[in-house]
Amino acid sequence: MVWQQIYDPMGSMFLSTLLAAVPVVVMLVGLGFLHMKAHIAAAAGLVAALAVAILVYGMPSGMAANAALYGGLTGLLPIGWIVLNIIFLHQLTEQNGSFQILQDSIASITEDRRLQLLLIAFAFGAFFEGAAGFGTPVAVTAAILIGLGFSPLAASGLSLIANTAPVAFGALGTPIITLAKVHGYDAMAVSAMVGRQLPFFSLLVPFWLIWAFAGRRAMMEVWPAILVTGLSFAIMQFFVSNYIGPELVDVIAAVVSMACLVTFLKYWQPKTIWTSVSLKGHETDGGEGKPAKVHTKHSRADVLRAWTPWAILTVFIFIWGLPPVKEFFNSIFAPKFPIDGLHNLIEKMPPVVPAPKAEGAVYTLNLLSATGTGILLSAIVGGLVMKYNPINMIRIFFNTIWLVRYSLLTIVLMLALGSLTRYSGTDTTLGLAFANTGVFYPFFGTLMGWLGVALTGSDTASNVLFGGMQKVAAEQLGLSPNLMGAANSSGGVMGKMVDAQSIVVASTATRWFNHEGDILRYVFFHSIALACLVGILITLQAYVFPFTLMVVH
Repeated sequence: MVWQQIYDPMGSMFLSTLLAAVPVVVMLVGLGFLHMKAHIAAAAGLVAALAVAILVYGMPSGMAANAALYGGLTGLLPIGWIVLNIIFLHQLTEQNGSFQILQDSIASITEDRRLQLLLIAFAFGAFFEGAAGFGTPVAVTAAILIGLGFSPLAASGLSLIANTAPVAFGALGTPIITLAKVHGYDAMAVSAMVGRQLPFFSLLVPFWLIWAFAGRRAMMEVWPAILVTGLSFAIMQFFVSNYIGPELVDVIAAVVSMACLVTFLKYWQPKTIWTSVSLKGHETDGGEGKPAKVHTKHSRADVLRAWTPWAILTVFIFIWGLPPVKEFFNSIFAPKFPIDGLHNLIEKMPPVVPAPKAEGAVYTLNLLSATGTGILLSAIVGGLVMKYNPINMIRIFFNTIWLVRYSLLTIVLMLALGSLTRYSGTDTTLGLAFANTGVFYPFFGTLMGWLGVALTGSDTASNVLFGGMQKVAAEQLGLSPNLMGAANSSGGVMGKMVDAQSIVVASTATRWFNHEGDILRYVFFHSIALACLVGILITLQAYVFPFTLMVVH
């Protein structure tokens, strides 16, 4: 039996929108205000989503359960698989002492915590976003920052803030390529349009990051380094996205930004070295804030050995992200499992799509091509280089599974919630509420992209979810479809801070378990404020000269 989605089950968009928001509100309130453990808050949100889908939207209960199951499987692979294996690598490097040497080597570039943030959270994180995406950059940078001595809230929250401007071109341009493929956009045109929006924020976010960490005065003390980092990234982001394509935007921009910053720091250091490891105003957060460590000087050979596992990780992630490599591995082993009772049994309806369209639900067990597998292999190779014996590595791997067990459960539950909202149509109800804003649509259409990522944890998923709606609404209002398609992706990057999946990845990487609510409360303002700034820029590009000259038609 085919079930057709309905987007206004109450006959009032206001009431329908309120009810559609209930599952997300339940989870966020439980996490951020009632201080529930993350997996309990996620379970409560999932129960609420099941109730709304079945009782309000009339979704058959079997379909609702299957939609949640499908999302849970997606939570294990690829997201949970990435988190597990990056923590495994971190455990290996920590237990043999090489991670301490790596920390000392970063301090040798600069002991200033603000500049370490620029190098690790923004520039290094952008490289991992460009090569792999899907939580990898937050997992890697948060783990390194906590190892450097940053407090858990600082390491988690600042990694999330930094992982914004690169997201639209993450995983070798996957969000842009998917938007074009699924909804009929021109990939190069959308890439160029996003490349005329996000460079403003690639320049702004490093300043915002240091302000959030140390305050305005401390930010101004290092403004030359921030400018070098952000400007070099923004220029390359614009150039590559407009003249080469979306695939290597972040990789090239991140490498150039890191090189420029490291070179600049050879000739310039701030007059005052900032040694605090806690957020300004949160000096005692979690009781974990520590004074700056005294870092030991190490031989060049020791430093090289300490960085080797992370260099191996970088190579593996880049190789695993290449489309030909993924296709090759998928040709060897990638069985597909249509979800019985769900696959092609739900139809999306106008005005979201021009005509009723069946929603597929096929789970692909692409274990070989999954980014987490590349990370696992890099950890094994790195472990052998570090002279671990296989028995010890197996022991540490199973200890890591036990360490992150609740985080994996949380990710499964949250992805189940996100999948259910998609298949029940509740997320579309929320999107339509934004779409019915008339002349203010460029602003609220941008926030629709933010909502999509906040709900799904993925800019790619948000583009699949709302990309078609953006195109239809833009054509009806006489706006450029490329502008609003790009706005969905650019606005979405700011939702990455608050999506539950990213927050769990950050708390796991820093081992600050059961503090996901603290992280959410900290980043929420930054996410909303930056999303609104993106919305203002899109509105200017839609209506105000000379910004209108930037629009790709």
